[in-house]
Amino acid sequence: MNRDILFKKEDFVFSFRVGGVLRRKDTVLLQCPRGTQEYAIIGGHVSAMETAAQTLVREFREELHEEVEVGDLLCVAENFFPWGSKPCHQICFYYEVQLKDHSIPLEGTFHGYDDLDNQRYDLDFCWIPVKAIEEGLPVYPVGIAPYLIRDDLKNGYLLSRQFD
Repeated sequence: MNRDILFKKEDFVFSFRVGGVLRRKDTVLLQCPRGTQEYAIIGGHVSAMETAAQTLVREFREELHEEVEVGDLLCVAENFFPWGSKPCHQICFYYEVQLKDHSIPLEGTFHGYDDLDNQRYDLDFCWIPVKAIEEGLPVYPVGIAPYLIRDDLKNGYLLSRQFD
């Protein structure tokens, strides 16, 4: 039974999500739907009665087959964006994460997938240079870039609107 905190109503969607920022040297690991450059932070929906940290551990295990240690809270975000034809109001906690061990490539791009609503989504996981983000590479949610670039930003608040 799906226990994700994700409510789809007739005229809007509400989502509670958590994301993990994984940095290595001068890169950040991001995900995007295969064949696009719609970069976003790895994570997923929090399940009922699951902590945000537990969600991150589960999501990295499911999507990357990796064990992570959850670090500091970087920011809490209120994201407003289109979910298909409906507006979505999403609350998301973004944390630093570190690999405990690693079997994933530590550079370049590798492939994986995620499931949402019983539908498979093929993903590319990409080590993106911080410099590319500094130079304006779009990363979702809009406005998250400073938390990816700077390692001294903690406990922030982000309001991200992709529509008025």
